[in-house]
Amino acid sequence: MTTIQVANQTITGEEIIPLLANYQILPKLSREVFIDRTIKSISCTPAEKDRVVQQFYQQNGLVSDLDRDRWLRNHCLTIEQAEALAVRKFKIEKFKQTAWGEKVRAYFVRRKKQLDKVVFSLIQVKKLELAQELYFRLQADEQSFAELATQYSQGEESLTGGLVSPIELGNLPPALAEVLSLSQVGQIRPVSHGELQMIVKLEKLIPAQLNPSMHQRLLNELFELWLNKQLSQLPRV
Repeated sequence: MTTIQVANQTITGEEIIPLLANYQILPKLSREVFIDRTIKSISCTPAEKDRVVQQFYQQNGLVSDLDRDRWLRNHCLTIEQAEALAVRKFKIEKFKQTAWGEKVRAYFVRRKKQLDKVVFSLIQVKKLELAQELYFRLQADEQSFAELATQYSQGEESLTGGLVSPIELGNLPPALAEVLSLSQVGQIRPVSHGELQMIVKLEKLIPAQLNPSMHQRLLNELFELWLNKQLSQLPRV
């Protein structure tokens, strides 16, 4: 009977599947097996293998044989398994680029409104009457936004004078994102969000750019969207 040793405990082959299910590892295993089937036909030349293996060692700070041996022991891997992991990652990236590399630009155009970042000032309170009063004070220049945010706002932004650091519009509540996307810099506008009454002022708009890091991010998104759809159609384990 096949057994493995984990944390000073011997686990039999019959016990492995229930343990994988108990620790919710089966979905992860199913995902990785499906990926392996997907990239099986992706080629990797000897020169490419040498390059990606060296990159793998450099990225993990494995500059000496001693470093490599220690890392392999810590991860319970042989050198062949470690190099196979590096090649696998390369094949996955090659598959992504082949499947969606030419589609990233169009996807970026569709996603750009969500990817744009904003810096804005925020006051949020629960009482509509208070929100209206603060809005009129701001319109009349009776007090600064920072003063009112520090005194009245009920979120963490009260600690920064209402200022909220750059954040993607797609990560904001839809109503707030919509108002900010339609605002001019310096414009003050009221927004309702659930039980909260908000007053926001757009400080800066930072348009998203399709640079290499954004290209990779969107490539990963397209891959994950496709992969999740494929996995959802598989029989449940």
